Amino acid sequence: MTAQDPHNTAQDPHDTAQDPHNTAPDPHNTAQDPHDTAPVTDDRLQEEAATPHLMTDSATDSERRAGGGDRWSTALQSIVNGSVLVTVLAVVLALVACGILIAVTDENVRTAAGYFFARPTDTFQAIGSSVGGAYASLFQGSVVNFGASSFAQAIVPITRSLDYAVPLVAAGLGIAVSFRAGLFNIGGQGQILMGAAAAGWVGFSFDLPAVVHIPLTIIAGIVGGAVWGGIVGLLKARTGANEVVLTIMLNYVGLYLVSYMLRTPGLLQAKGSPNPISPAMKDSSVLPQLFGPRYGVDLGFVVAVIAVVVVWWLLNKSSLGFRFRTIGENPRAARVAGMSVPSLTIWVMLISGALVGIAGAYQVQGAVTSGFTSNIDAGIGFDAITVALLGRSKPWGVFWAAILFGVLKNGGYAMQAANGIPIDIVGVIQALIVLFIAAPPLVRAIFRIPQPGARRRTRTKQSKKAVAA
Repeated sequence: MTAQDPHNTAQDPHDTAQDPHNTAPDPHNTAQDPHDTAPVTDDRLQEEAATPHLMTDSATDSERRAGGGDRWSTALQSIVNGSVLVTVLAVVLALVACGILIAVTDENVRTAAGYFFARPTDTFQAIGSSVGGAYASLFQGSVVNFGASSFAQAIVPITRSLDYAVPLVAAGLGIAVSFRAGLFNIGGQGQILMGAAAAGWVGFSFDLPAVVHIPLTIIAGIVGGAVWGGIVGLLKARTGANEVVLTIMLNYVGLYLVSYMLRTPGLLQAKGSPNPISPAMKDSSVLPQLFGPRYGVDLGFVVAVIAVVVVWWLLNKSSLGFRFRTIGENPRAARVAGMSVPSLTIWVMLISGALVGIAGAYQVQGAVTSGFTSNIDAGIGFDAITVALLGRSKPWGVFWAAILFGVLKNGGYAMQAANGIPIDIVGVIQALIVLFIAAPPLVRAIFRIPQPGARRRTRTKQSKKAVAA
């Protein structure tokens, strides 16, 4: 039990012997390069960790790499100090400014203001009645009608608003894709017209089963818009022409081309009609209602949601979307990385035009199915620019911005009918939203919101001092 096995206690000389090659310091490893006199300190490492990677990281990517303990606080800070809150407050400021405009132009308010110092409460009551009544009518005419006799009748307004929002979602996504790639696609009008022309021709020319005719008509609209947008991408890639000028000029080309086709028998003009109008769409190509004829939601809303998901995946999860964002942030660095900027420019405008073309197809399949004219775009091409700006060129942001604009457009008619306020006030609201979004320092100054990154820089300086101490 106590005897010790010599084989177990014997020490192998090969195990204890120290290899001189392992212990001897290598002069090549220990020698200090005279040119490398600045060792890497904790401060430099911290600066590198706090600095977003060039080209590949945005602010949200840097926050995502932060520690798990700070994830919720970082998310809360990004909501409070980030673009989401500024966007919401921009909408609030636009509504407040339009409320002032409504009050100033109201006859009862002006009458009560005449004896303000004698009875000031009358003026405030008139202002509340004017502004509150206008916005109440807008809400009940576009979201929920509280005076309806049943719940089914009360939610009819929101379904009509979704109907207005569908083409804005599709067109806004197309504009957002080009914005993310650093291109300004101002040609939504022309792309919608060409998409509507192509989809309309397929819709009234063929007798096909609905299961084939509906997607084929949508594809025709996509092709029409993609071709019109691809022309811009090709000219910019090959000649270096400015895309803003190209898209604006192609708007006029598309308008007059569609007008010509609507006046030419055998192209888009209805047979036997002297007016520049197309034939009615075949019933098999019309988008079906999802919840019956009472509600405004049709299959186009499903198509719009699918488009949002596809664009979100394209921009955030695919390598092509990464290249789009790269050339948008720094085309020179993209070239150094081996990316073909001209070919990517063509692809961006093709995809952007294709998405806007979906809006054109919806106009002839869901909005106006009895025959369209050259006014089929209904200003959606330019409203889509505002939607993309309000949505910060992010797919789901564009989706909610389009719904907001659909609510404003649908509620504007109710506000005009109930309160006698011109529907042009909706255009004023949209313009003010763009104005405040374009000036985020103004919004932050009004609501005393700190500039983004101010706290982060303070924390970085404090941590540097702590490391130095």
